Amino acid sequence: MDMDTVTRKPARWHYLIIGSLSMLFSGIIYAWSILKTPFSDEFGWTASQLALNFTLIMCFFCMGGMVAGMLIKKNSPRVIVIVSAILACAGSILVSGMSGRNILMLYISYGFLCGSGIGMAYNVIIATVNSWFPDKKGTSSGILMMSFGASTLILGNIASYMFRADNIGWRTTYMILGMATGATLLVAAFLLRFPPASVQLPKSSPNRKSNTGEDFETRDYTTSEMIRRFTFWRFFLFLITLAATGSTVISFAKDLAVNIGAAETLAITLVGVLSVFNGLGRIICGVMFDLAGRKKAMLFANIVTISAPTLLLISVLTNTLITGILGLCLTGMSYGCAPTISSAFISSFYGTRYFSLNFSIANTMLIPASFTATLAGTLIGSTGSYVAPMVLLIVLAVISLLLNLSIKRP
Repeated sequence: MDMDTVTRKPARWHYLIIGSLSMLFSGIIYAWSILKTPFSDEFGWTASQLALNFTLIMCFFCMGGMVAGMLIKKNSPRVIVIVSAILACAGSILVSGMSGRNILMLYISYGFLCGSGIGMAYNVIIATVNSWFPDKKGTSSGILMMSFGASTLILGNIASYMFRADNIGWRTTYMILGMATGATLLVAAFLLRFPPASVQLPKSSPNRKSNTGEDFETRDYTTSEMIRRFTFWRFFLFLITLAATGSTVISFAKDLAVNIGAAETLAITLVGVLSVFNGLGRIICGVMFDLAGRKKAMLFANIVTISAPTLLLISVLTNTLITGILGLCLTGMSYGCAPTISSAFISSFYGTRYFSLNFSIANTMLIPASFTATLAGTLIGSTGSYVAPMVLLIVLAVISLLLNLSIKRP
């Protein structure tokens, strides 16, 4: 039995630490605005071609999560995370050997292999770690996803430095990142597990329900039951329109920063700052979900999401760097709110028994959200400006608020 003693709480916080470290390395896929730099410089691939790769990453990330959600019913987390480690490592190593003759190799290696591998690990790690924290769903999700978002700042900046180092270069950097991610996931595969039946975990506080303002009894919904409810689809559309701002801006954050007057080194730093606020948004929103309730946490996310592209639009129109920096910070916070809300919402509304697959279904919102990045790239290419994409994101953010206000019960 995984207990310190019969009378003490189960030892569980080390699972959160292991999960957080795994998510830190897995989150490297979100550093794409930094990691794509060598390909435009060396191979001449266009912004729209590289934006498509980010869209593919998100698509296969979601598909990998769905596969993991189905496999986990009959397999242990260990098997799935080992497979994810192999895929992520192999994808990065293949990138390091690209010749540049055909961009299809990038789509297969980084888009398909890395995207699906990280998606599988992401789903299983969250489901496994959160199962140890039924009393702190939002906080646990927030910490895990903060680590996932912080990867851009930590590993993204390390990668940027290694790209520029004469004795390293981008090929060696990709190989090292792939091997480090694979090794970290392999370690997690052998350490993470679901709580055994003999362990009695703390339950949510009895008065927590009154704090949330919800008036329904929770139960475990199967995936089939969940997707037949109109509330789920309203929530799904809410997530798409909420995540669109972050998904889009992250894909060209560095270029946008340069456009509004940032020097190259500052632009790279701002991508990292965006990821810090991504992490802060995840944990702040998770704690709010636990303490203040679902409604206030989701409303907070909407306010931040509307403010972010509004400030960025002002920055583009006035060429004001400080406004742009604030807009990028709020963009990161906005994007951080989406996955935390998704995890906590699905668990609270539809229960924990079928959480892994239910969560992976909800997480497919990243696919349509990521296509906004491709559309924005097209708008930038055709207009030569970031104005049109920002107007589009403001409209989507307002739609997200209206959808949020319509959600009442499962």
